[in-house]
Amino acid sequence: MQKSSEVVARVIDGDRLECRVTSPSGQRLVLSGDIADANPTFDEAGLGANRVLVSTAWAFARARQEAVSLPEQELQRNAEKRAESLRKEAEWIAVVSDELTDEEKQGWCSACFGEHPHRKAKLSVGQTPAFVCVECGTPTLPCAGIGCNNMAVRGRGAVQVPRYCAEHRHEIPGFDKADRKIGDLGDYKHFLKYDKPNLARATKIAGFTSMGLVAGGPLAYLGAAAIGGAVGSLLGGFSGAAATSYGLALLGGGAVAAGGLGMAGGTLVVTACGAALGGALGASVMNAYVRQDKSFHIEMLQGGSGVPVIVCNGFLSETGKGWGEWRELVTKRYPDSPVYRVHWGAKELKHLTVLGGEGAVKLLGIAALKESAAKAAKLAAKKLGPLAPALLAVDLAKNPWHVAKNRAEKTGAIVADLLARTTTDSYVLIGHSLGARAMTVAAQTLAGKATAPRVQALHLLGAAIGAKSDWCNLASVVDGTVYNYHSANDAVLKFAYGVAQAEAAAGLGGFKSSSDKVRNVDVSSHVKNHFEYLKKVDLS
Repeated sequence: MQKSSEVVARVIDGDRLECRVTSPSGQRLVLSGDIADANPTFDEAGLGANRVLVSTAWAFARARQEAVSLPEQELQRNAEKRAESLRKEAEWIAVVSDELTDEEKQGWCSACFGEHPHRKAKLSVGQTPAFVCVECGTPTLPCAGIGCNNMAVRGRGAVQVPRYCAEHRHEIPGFDKADRKIGDLGDYKHFLKYDKPNLARATKIAGFTSMGLVAGGPLAYLGAAAIGGAVGSLLGGFSGAAATSYGLALLGGGAVAAGGLGMAGGTLVVTACGAALGGALGASVMNAYVRQDKSFHIEMLQGGSGVPVIVCNGFLSETGKGWGEWRELVTKRYPDSPVYRVHWGAKELKHLTVLGGEGAVKLLGIAALKESAAKAAKLAAKKLGPLAPALLAVDLAKNPWHVAKNRAEKTGAIVADLLARTTTDSYVLIGHSLGARAMTVAAQTLAGKATAPRVQALHLLGAAIGAKSDWCNLASVVDGTVYNYHSANDAVLKFAYGVAQAEAAAGLGGFKSSSDKVRNVDVSSHVKNHFEYLKKVDLS
């Protein structure tokens, strides 16, 4: 009979957590840190060398603490479900990693998406073999595809269905090309073409993905706190643990309340660590995003020799193919530049087309939004764990504004990954409304990678972003100026955004920023509503 492992967590010294992992042979891993810490302190020898085990065990400890500290029973129950799933996963990884043989297989890992050796584990006779990736520590096994040398993620217990690698599951376009440059942005479609057939189409998803963690199982959790802090400070005006909490809520959607990171897990990975941009991990995230948003594509509007310009629509703008309302605005300022238009979130944006003026308040549900805002403030004040406020997303999961807002932020992260794959040195980013939000997140994400393209200028029109957002990170990637064109006559931002976000929009009254790279441009004299920016603004 297979011996078991043990994973337990407890609070020490008030605000500190400790998590102890004991393997079947008696090896121990002790993790400790503040409740809000994404990276605990531990001995990196022995079990501590397994990155997935460390991240999963620490995620369990934090979820277990939330299960007893969150202020509402429903939130506590969701945290307990997440904790139990993470505990079982950590115990399984500890069992597999406890004793490894000298037998190795070389192959691409479907968890960390790198080509590494995988050492065979000592398991009871009769069990399907298990291997462990020497790089990330994920339990693996050979892909069931005939002639395939890649390694699939191996879930807990007996293997009841064939396990396929990430290529044969279409979780990644192709291992070998995933970290290559694509040259021109227009080549992105070729990059996303699958190298292998989908052999897992009818296979039941199990193992790590049953936790709701995509793009590499527990590895998705590694980036959670970092991107939560980055996006939370940028778009919510928070700092520290509160920024992490808010950022996760922005990207989490209702899936977080169900006990995992869901699709957001992938987005968190690509935006959390600049090194992921343009790499294999980012390719997996991008692939998942494009499969989810069938409307996403990038259209080349004109060629040219200047700095490429990327434009992105928001809601209440003319959609469809071609220039739409962008031609005169863009070509007057950048006549010699190649111009690309990002199309995104057709379904989400369609739900917002009826917004306008004070009527938006009724559609968004002012009472429900105020209640959720009050909950968020209450939780932030308590300085709970980084995932706690993200659980509030369940209150907003069916709200059209918040669904579209989350999609805009994911779009920005994916655009950044695509730009990081090109050989172009710099770009000009232009966005309107939620498209401005997407372009802001794209620029913020590029700031996390030293070798990523620069942003020559960022033009935001009627930006659906908080006026008190933190612009410190943008200063490191924007060479020129962030232009914020705002109008006091924008009723959509005044009523719809103001009620939904419980804050003033930057597109309504300007950014409250001390950065010398941010320039507020008041266009109230000639922009009388949310629809007129593209027609009546001249870019600086």
